[in-house]
Amino acid sequence: MTLDPNRLTPMANAIRALAMDAVQAANSGHPGMPMGMADVATVLWSKYLRFDPAAPGWPDRDRFVLSAGHGSMLIYAALHLTGYARPTIEDIRSFRQLGSPCAGHPENFELAGVECTTGPLGQGLAMAVGMAVAERHLNAVFGDALVDHRTWVVAGDGCLMEGVNHEAIGLAARLGLGRLKVLWDDNRITIDGATSLSTCEDIPARYRAAGWRTLECDGHDFAEIDRALNEATREAAGDDSRPVLVRCRTVIGKGAPNKAGSHDVHGAPLGADEVAATREALGWTAPAFEVPAEILVDWRKTGERGATARDGWMTRLDGHAEKHEFERRMAGELPAGEEAGKALSALVSGDQAVATRKASEIVLGTLTEHLPEMIGGSADLTGSNNTKTKATQPLTPESYDGRYIYYGIREFGMAAAMNGMALHGGVIPYGGTFLVFSDYCRNAIRLSALQRARVIYVMTHDSIGLGEDGPTHQPVEHVMSLRMIPNLRVFRPCDIVETAECWNLALQSPETPSVLALTRQNLPQLRRANVPGGQMLSAKGAYRLQVAEAERKVVLIATGSEVALAAEVRTALEAQGIGADVVSMPSWELFAEQDAAYRADMLPAGVLKVSIEAGVTLGWERHVGGDGLAIGLDRFGASAPAKDLFRHFGFTADAIVPRVLEKLRA
Repeated sequence: MTLDPNRLTPMANAIRALAMDAVQAANSGHPGMPMGMADVATVLWSKYLRFDPAAPGWPDRDRFVLSAGHGSMLIYAALHLTGYARPTIEDIRSFRQLGSPCAGHPENFELAGVECTTGPLGQGLAMAVGMAVAERHLNAVFGDALVDHRTWVVAGDGCLMEGVNHEAIGLAARLGLGRLKVLWDDNRITIDGATSLSTCEDIPARYRAAGWRTLECDGHDFAEIDRALNEATREAAGDDSRPVLVRCRTVIGKGAPNKAGSHDVHGAPLGADEVAATREALGWTAPAFEVPAEILVDWRKTGERGATARDGWMTRLDGHAEKHEFERRMAGELPAGEEAGKALSALVSGDQAVATRKASEIVLGTLTEHLPEMIGGSADLTGSNNTKTKATQPLTPESYDGRYIYYGIREFGMAAAMNGMALHGGVIPYGGTFLVFSDYCRNAIRLSALQRARVIYVMTHDSIGLGEDGPTHQPVEHVMSLRMIPNLRVFRPCDIVETAECWNLALQSPETPSVLALTRQNLPQLRRANVPGGQMLSAKGAYRLQVAEAERKVVLIATGSEVALAAEVRTALEAQGIGADVVSMPSWELFAEQDAAYRADMLPAGVLKVSIEAGVTLGWERHVGGDGLAIGLDRFGASAPAKDLFRHFGFTADAIVPRVLEKLRA
């Protein structure tokens, strides 16, 4: 396909005009990046990106990630111009306004064609790594006939500065993700000014050192851009395993005669006078938010290649032996049948005093055997997180059909990649690290929740119970802080039965990520698998594990390892004629979803409510009330064996019972 500059120039200027008009109307936004990358985007959409606006969810489409999400008008303009149902021109007119799908930064749940939510710099590129992993894995499973596409990224200087970028590119190179193409908008400008204020890196050299192939082009010369992208897509045998960085030398705010090339155009409207001057400089005579018909026709033609490719793909899908299995996985549906449930019931039917991290491993052994879409991994803590099973062999460039990723010491990169895998579709990712290192993952966990991605975080060593490693590794505030994130389910199971239920619940939540906070130390099995009616008690978030025998005066609420302690406290109170319930609360979020009658039944008025959790007490007043008792740890831990630490910090029945009695007498 020959690219005609006389046709491409007005197409690129359409992006520039829509970007500057939308930002000006909103009096807010970032016009410089979309104006600077308009030429590159025009070549990409015209010749290289495979997409079909009539079928935006086509599984074998190329994935496009705008990692530099502040330049959101680039993708909004491209989606509109190429003929996606939305955004409409009215949506673009209301850019950054309440109710518009054209949010300040692209959000995957607002618009088809936006593959992931970006804006926190670097994470878009890191999620693209996960998408490329999913593509190679599904290709290995289903073959070229069904899965054979590329992942394209537009990233800015900020994306390449962020620490997660270093983690992501190392992982991408190690996994040989040659179908990953990153287009670097090298405009040498950040919000503060020239990039020379803060960096002197040779970025292409860094990428080459990491194992990438690097190319470059003049980002405003269509022939140069075409040459570079053509070379980037030549995945010959020698280069197939190397992801590609294309350095696009651009001018931020290209076309603005007085502000182009400066940080003034990075994150602020051009201003009415500069918008008018830009129109004159570009020869753009159309009114604001209008695209001349002949330019729109050229843009709409760009989707024809994808439509033709999709027609061929549909024919192959219809004749493929694995059609139904492929469609099931891409739809995110769990396999039908009761085999996994029966196997799990058999596993937890005995009496197993194991750490919940070990319980998780036992459960995963069955789940990964029956759910081939599960891809696990760990940030260099496989033996501690217990995340690898017999069914999950390593995923490597030699074996993309593997289902276990050794992420290395890259917690943030792992979490972001798992987001990309989940958003690509066809796989359910889970990954492990220590709970205290959830802080490294936190922004990606937040994006899991915001993007409604089914990602499962296996966070072990969940309290002072990890023992001798001391306060640097002992989570205190982490469980509670994770509970603050909307649309995130935090599970802290108390034994192997609850662990199995929590895994089940996490898998059955296609639009909600989950954190499993698991112990290092062994815990007694408090539950039996067989419940009347087969109900998963953990699905209620909290349930009555033990019922008061004497007149109920106390309700003991606990999570995880402290549930067994609550049972000991109950025994001591009952011995003194004080009736006490034990309520296990593996999930605050699921308990909050229950109706008021159920919550009131579990936590009735008129009795003393006592929470027991080896973490900060902040937040427990929600459940124990202002007159209740919250027993926890509002300080850092210490280095010692776990039993000594629990005794030292008052997590024993002998220490807790007097506090309960004193509160009852008050």
